[in-house]
Amino acid sequence: MLAATRIRFLHARRAVASHLPPRPPTFSLSSSSYGRASTGTTTAGTRHFVSTALKCTDDPSAAVSRRPNQDSNEDADADAIPAEALTSVGAHEQQHEHAVISTFDLFSIGVGPSSSHTVGPMRAGKIFIGDLDALGLLEKVKTVKITLYGSLAATGTLFPYSHHTPQAILLGLEGSDPETIDTGTIPSRYAAILENKTLVLGGRQRIVYDMDRDMVWRWDQVLKTHPNGMRFSVFGADGELLATNEYFSVGGGFVVNEKTKVDENLFYKGVDKSVVHGARLHTHSADPDAYVDPNAPRRADDPMQPPYPFVSGDSLLALTKKHNMTIAQIVYDNELHFGYSHEEVHEKLMRIWSVMDDCIRSGVSSAEEKLPGRLGLRRRAPMLYRRLMRGFYPGLAAPTLPQLGSGEHAMMSAGRISSPDGLGAGSSSSSGSEAPPSSPWGAEPEPGAGRRISATRPTRVVGNLEHAVTPMPPRKTMIPAMDFLSCYAIAVNEVNASGGRIVTSPTNGAAGVIPAVLKYIVEFVSDDPERSVVTFLLTAAAVGMLFKRGSTISAAEGGCQAEVGVACSMASAGFAACMGASPETVLQAAEIGIEHNLGLTCDPIDGLVQVPCIERNSLGAVKAVTAAQLSMASQNVYSVTLDEAIEAMRLTAADMSVKYKETSLSVRGRTVKIPLTVPAC
Repeated sequence: MLAATRIRFLHARRAVASHLPPRPPTFSLSSSSYGRASTGTTTAGTRHFVSTALKCTDDPSAAVSRRPNQDSNEDADADAIPAEALTSVGAHEQQHEHAVISTFDLFSIGVGPSSSHTVGPMRAGKIFIGDLDALGLLEKVKTVKITLYGSLAATGTLFPYSHHTPQAILLGLEGSDPETIDTGTIPSRYAAILENKTLVLGGRQRIVYDMDRDMVWRWDQVLKTHPNGMRFSVFGADGELLATNEYFSVGGGFVVNEKTKVDENLFYKGVDKSVVHGARLHTHSADPDAYVDPNAPRRADDPMQPPYPFVSGDSLLALTKKHNMTIAQIVYDNELHFGYSHEEVHEKLMRIWSVMDDCIRSGVSSAEEKLPGRLGLRRRAPMLYRRLMRGFYPGLAAPTLPQLGSGEHAMMSAGRISSPDGLGAGSSSSSGSEAPPSSPWGAEPEPGAGRRISATRPTRVVGNLEHAVTPMPPRKTMIPAMDFLSCYAIAVNEVNASGGRIVTSPTNGAAGVIPAVLKYIVEFVSDDPERSVVTFLLTAAAVGMLFKRGSTISAAEGGCQAEVGVACSMASAGFAACMGASPETVLQAAEIGIEHNLGLTCDPIDGLVQVPCIERNSLGAVKAVTAAQLSMASQNVYSVTLDEAIEAMRLTAADMSVKYKETSLSVRGRTVKIPLTVPAC
């Protein structure tokens, strides 16, 4: 299946891998109790890493004698398998006793363009360096070797740096974190690493780093746990192997390895384990098909167990009925169990919404005309937003947007956009004040500004006016819900595509759906925005947890149905909850949201998170509202449950060809002609 592409890049791959000598027979590493990078003696199941340090081999001349064009399998990885041979989906999740994780692990703040290819690898690099420091090995490191597998390598080798994976890993190794890194410094820091061939591990240990020598791309192989695999190894001054570890970016910024995939609920989500509540560090292995009985008494001897564990939609619904609680209330009480206070839960939810809202603002007010990348894709959010504002607010007819205020209090202050007359319930801000209609995010119109009257122009009609079927004259229609939803979603994903600050919701590739739907609720529907934000995010998080355990939220495992499809389902549930729907109706909205995204493939053109990703988020947002409306109109009459839809998605993902799982090898990725300014490989 990959034969044509394999032949094309065979020579390049050999050239990159030819520096690898035979396996060192005397060094091996194993994971510690928490999956940390560590050293140890050879035991069953330990992994060996091919290094470039000649002193790690019995015969140093063996590496010298190898020719770059030698047709040999010596560089093959015994731990890897062909990409198309990995058919399991979500196996790393289904070993957990329940689906409950923290909402703030599911929704996290990071950088674009990809949660699994940018955020996850950056976190993995930072975790690895943190473990080296804890083991007292950081100052001994002189060389680092990085091997990327499967989808992580494919989007970097076949379409260089489209997902910014190399940048993310190297900056993570330097100690940067996705939530706090200055996104504006990423290009210059990465360029400096390549130009100077130096890497400052953990911000203090300077080593020589050669990109061509020290990063290996195995795009046609995967490690057995997940398609997004990466291996880090470090060596000392004499070439001795100091430590090695494997990490898997499983979607949404989550990172696991052989140990953490079973034993930790935290999934190495960039959190210092020494300062977090113990309940976020432990889950219990169990039969993946086990049912959590909501009527069973909670074990008093297990303080790590959340008060309301659920493993499926049915068990979640049973909990809401037994305790007379909404889905949002169930999730909220579980968050308190994770060690957060009421104030912290509220503050964190408002922080997530604030970043989402700032992302929309940044997208609609961007002065840049095109997105980065050789597609040269034109930004559309600013133009769409100007048209919407001009239609409703005469004072915004100017070709440029007014200056925008700070987004930190976008929802709480009078700077929030007001809904157009006749739309929604007139959403007042929490402070009780409301922005003037012509004042998006607090911008005031110039004194004396009024409607700008333009001269009418003759309409150009396409078609033969003398024909029996006369052509229709062009006209513009405005469907406010669809137009605003589309504009908001496109704005978020254009910020993501340019590497800006983003909230994984639940991934970066699908980061526009949930903010767009929530923004529409806040602006045009809700009369209590803060309560709507809390209800929406907690409800959506519950649905995301079910998908994460029962199937996958990684496009490398399940295609785009695992990203935009899951985001659509989460947003559908959140919208229905904000409309006061019952828990059963909320879960049915989630089912409709995913059911009509089943089979959606991940086939980005040129490997960029732009086409068709941006438009898919727009359609996902519109579809989410439609799904919620359908569920509320159905009066709990339905044929398919959410659990059945999640299982159908998992089976669909398992049957899907690897070409359609974020590899840029699909029909769309290979047939669309791209104007090239540089060679493609």
